[in-house]
Amino acid sequence: MSAIRQRTRVGGGPLGDPTYRMLWAAQLGSAVGGWMQAVGAQWMLVHRPGAATWVSLVEAASLLPVMFVSLPAGVLADVLDRRRLLIGVQSAMTVLAALLTLLTATGRTTPSVLIAFTFLLGCGQAVGNPAWQAIQPELVPREQIPAAAALGSLSVNVARAVGPALAGLLLTFTSTWVLFGINAVSFTAVILALLRWRRSWEERAAPEAVVAALHAGGRYVRHAPGVRRILWRAALFVLPASVLWALLPVIASGHLHQGSGGYGLLLAAFGAGAVAGALGMGRLRKKLTVNQLLLSSGLLYGAGVLVTAYSTSLLVVTAVSVVTGLGWLVTLSTLNTSMQLTLPAWVRARALAVYLIVFLGGQGVGSLLWGFVARPLGAQGALVLAGLLLVAGAVSMPLLPLLPDTGTLDRTVSAHWPEPALVFDTVGDTGPVLVEVVYEVDPEELSEFLPAAQRLSRSRRRTGATRWRLYQDAADPVKVYEVCEVPSWDEHLRQHHERTTGFDQEVLERVRSLSRTEPQLRHLLPAGSATAGG
Repeated sequence: MSAIRQRTRVGGGPLGDPTYRMLWAAQLGSAVGGWMQAVGAQWMLVHRPGAATWVSLVEAASLLPVMFVSLPAGVLADVLDRRRLLIGVQSAMTVLAALLTLLTATGRTTPSVLIAFTFLLGCGQAVGNPAWQAIQPELVPREQIPAAAALGSLSVNVARAVGPALAGLLLTFTSTWVLFGINAVSFTAVILALLRWRRSWEERAAPEAVVAALHAGGRYVRHAPGVRRILWRAALFVLPASVLWALLPVIASGHLHQGSGGYGLLLAAFGAGAVAGALGMGRLRKKLTVNQLLLSSGLLYGAGVLVTAYSTSLLVVTAVSVVTGLGWLVTLSTLNTSMQLTLPAWVRARALAVYLIVFLGGQGVGSLLWGFVARPLGAQGALVLAGLLLVAGAVSMPLLPLLPDTGTLDRTVSAHWPEPALVFDTVGDTGPVLVEVVYEVDPEELSEFLPAAQRLSRSRRRTGATRWRLYQDAADPVKVYEVCEVPSWDEHLRQHHERTTGFDQEVLERVRSLSRTEPQLRHLLPAGSATAGG
């Protein structure tokens, strides 16, 4: 990327870059089409017996695929060309949406057929989401990632405001198949934008084996405390927050006695609040910490849900929907930005896939649960219970906050390990590899060395080690042995060249500073697995 283009991007913000602007606009159009389809699908079922269950099943069918598809999709997004992957996914979704349009127009879409197609489209969305998330840092510099995350949330919530409003208007004059057809057309704009994007070859990492990449992504998330804390906060919010997506059509129809226009108005008000939140996120981030933002937005959303449960006035619920939309956006944008800034490039799509499993999958599971909870408690009772859980989750922030260094760690690649000097000819799948590092630690330094070494253990595990132990020489207690096992020689080389970051180097340098001599490094291969080189 040229220096001139880099300066243009920094000065003009994310939308100052033509490629980012083109892809952002295409996603916005597709999101509008998606919301129009969602409104049409739910409204087809809202007047049926057991409407709360049917409507929640549609919502769940669109989101539950995330639970099963996102992690393999994240692996594919890390090992394949993300542009080609997205083009393939969008093409498949175009065909599915067009077929659903045809079936609906000819009167052949039963509730089961509708839910099946919603599930298949949800699978396509789940496959594409990690790749969409992962390309953001390719399109904007690091300092613009918060702005890009806010713009991503803005596009989703502008669509939430515009899509339902248009859908409600069109349903007054047309049928649901028209909404489905608009969604099919919206996918083509995304395909055209992706075809025009020329992804730089130098930005593509050498592909990993799929199974190994899947295991590596899981290890990273397990041993990254900051990432795990973001996932906890996402789960505590989204499970109760999903009550509105599950039951709002029922509230609009049964509790407020509104037609499709009233339902569209509520969704539009929610989207308008989210848009206001996106536009104000820059100022909010300057005044509040991420934990204060999550606490405030959680309380706003919970209060909005409780008011919605008790009010029978369309005007009041519409006004409150603006507040809940604001709370939703601030929470979503804060968590998403924190996740983007926390992850190194090599594992970004895989870890974001786990985040999407928790957030979107949690929304799908929550929608399903709230549909069943509404059977004995009614929609109003389900909203009250969810509102109380939201408030409880928000006030738990002091007990379970995001970690202080979340989003601030140096994630640039730092190939600080010494290059292995071997006399063996090795192949990539040779393994497991045992890496041994010998330190000499004075007894008075041991109390500082051990905690520093534990931090190093997490670094080693994040970047590829499956086992890690620390040993002390019984004959010479000054010598401390760090021993870790990596699945293959290929993965160990990736530790050297791709996976270790500036933060990992800081952790390692702290351990090295407590050794009175330069640590000695050895690589041990399984006997007979390699041959002597010439």
